[in-house]
Amino acid sequence: MALRRRRAAAVSVAAALSILAPGVLTACTGSAADQVNYAVDGRLISYNTNTVSGAASAGPQAFARVLTGFTIHGPDGQPLADHDFGSVSVVGRDPLVLDYQIADNAVYSDGKPVTCDDMVLAWAAQSGRFPAFSAANRAGYIDIEGIECQPGQKKARVSFAPGRAVVDYLQLFTATSLMPSHVLDDELGLSVTQALQAGDPATVDRIAQAWNTTWDLKPGMQGADLKKFPSSGPYKIDSVLPEGAVVLTANDRWWGAKPITKRITVWPRGVDVQDRLNNGSFQVVDVATGSSGTLTTPDDYDRSEIPSGGVEQLIFAAQGPLAATPARRAVALCTPRDLIALNAEVPISNARLNPADDDAFSGVEGAAVAGQFEAANADAARAALNGQPLTVRIGYQAPNPRLAATVGAITKSCAAAGITVVDATSDTTGPQTLRDGGIDVLLASTGGATGSGSTGSSAMDAYTLFSGNGNNLPGYSNPQIDGIISALIVTTDPKELARLLGDSSPILWGDMPTLPLYRQHRTVMASKKMYAVEGNPTKWGAGWNMDRWVYEK
Repeated sequence: MALRRRRAAAVSVAAALSILAPGVLTACTGSAADQVNYAVDGRLISYNTNTVSGAASAGPQAFARVLTGFTIHGPDGQPLADHDFGSVSVVGRDPLVLDYQIADNAVYSDGKPVTCDDMVLAWAAQSGRFPAFSAANRAGYIDIEGIECQPGQKKARVSFAPGRAVVDYLQLFTATSLMPSHVLDDELGLSVTQALQAGDPATVDRIAQAWNTTWDLKPGMQGADLKKFPSSGPYKIDSVLPEGAVVLTANDRWWGAKPITKRITVWPRGVDVQDRLNNGSFQVVDVATGSSGTLTTPDDYDRSEIPSGGVEQLIFAAQGPLAATPARRAVALCTPRDLIALNAEVPISNARLNPADDDAFSGVEGAAVAGQFEAANADAARAALNGQPLTVRIGYQAPNPRLAATVGAITKSCAAAGITVVDATSDTTGPQTLRDGGIDVLLASTGGATGSGSTGSSAMDAYTLFSGNGNNLPGYSNPQIDGIISALIVTTDPKELARLLGDSSPILWGDMPTLPLYRQHRTVMASKKMYAVEGNPTKWGAGWNMDRWVYEK
């Protein structure tokens, strides 16, 4: 079974390799240019990509080599060990116990050491124990029973609950997941680690509010504005341009191999990608296929199209006209999934709990659909509503011609069922818009992301439907599904995985918290003078190895 092979391979590769070793690249013969412009397909709104909105943004594409961790995600989405940052060793299997060692010379760009305190903060924020943290995903962290960390030290022992040996433990404490806890120490005038270990509710809430908002990015930030944004990687934030682009420059305190390109400007969605490709001002583009229109490839650029681990889907709001199951089913019944997938030139996806892997398990989740939700059926949709009219607001982050066409197709098809679709899109539409009741349906990828949104692990991504998870945007809660998701993350047996996914299928197609459409494909374009640019199916995208990029003069 491909999924199991992939997950097992990730463990063995990560234990043996560091993709950041000096000399990995040098296919070019000329000298390297000092600057590269890199276009992504989301907004750059937060340095903290572990919040619900930060995870759904383009932050992971921008900051994989700014905030480093024990692993980084390679070109197939697999976690690879980042030995510059530290090492992970297994000291117990049942229960699972892991020892983490941060590199002795690991230091933030402000001169403060990287310590296990950062791990304690990451765990506390994402464990679900402290609900004031607006964390996107509890996957894996919820199974950690405790972290032994002496404040200021570089060692930590992480113990998991009995029977909770998380298969993809290398997804934890990875790139972009560890935030600088010392910034919150200074901000709040306390020891974050000691406060979290003591567990005083009022103090923990203060820490959570600071974690949620301290690292918001705003156009025009520079200099002193960025004091709270230290880097633990080859690059650091130099400034945020008025247009919202983030300028990264080489971090002179980085202890590993120096980045080859000294300055990378990461451009958010909204810029005219085609014009900037045509005039050569963008050297690297990494966007969802179709999201910037039908891009033509200039003669001096290379292009690749790869399937991502994210699934483009309709995410239904927990409140409003789609709060009741019959209304969600009606919208699903009149949605022409076959035509939408045909327009995207990809197959329909039925994946909710196995989204990251296009493998032998992929058909299991569609078993219960039996064609019922593939072609639009206006009569069945009208019957689900007992003939009552329904008005539904659908939104996505604009501009996005591909998703505009999708909403257009749904609008036309559902009108025949007495369902009026209103396109309530804006350039800031996202998870919070759905939560605030600004729209009834969010059209986005995994976790509400504009990009892939995937961790590269289906077991981790499945938590988008786990009760109380931050990126469970429909607010869905079903004890059976919670049990299945909890089992998936600790299961390696292919037969058991198939059984679990099969059991979930009729429940999720019946409850309809989301409607999967198709696997989001990625378009990666790079100047033929660029070297070492590789696409990536995960939320970290092509930026996973930007410190090895070379733009030949």
